[in-house]
Amino acid sequence: MRADRAEISWDAGASKWLVRIESGEEVVRRHCQAPKDTDEPGLLSVVQKTVQDEGYELDPAQIRIRR
Repeated sequence: MRADRAEISWDAGASKWLVRIESGEEVVRRHCQAPKDTDEPGLLSVVQKTVQDEGYELDPAQIRIRR
């Protein structure tokens, strides 16, 4: 399946990164165990792996990082 976009942001309540994958009306949210100070390439890698683990494909240009 193809995802439209993905976003990663820090979830202060859970102290974990939250990946949000959008595919049409469907939204999948998954927490990840990366350190808070992970650099941008590291976060992109986390998102790509999470997207693949959920069975989606995504153009890397459609990934947004919110700090």
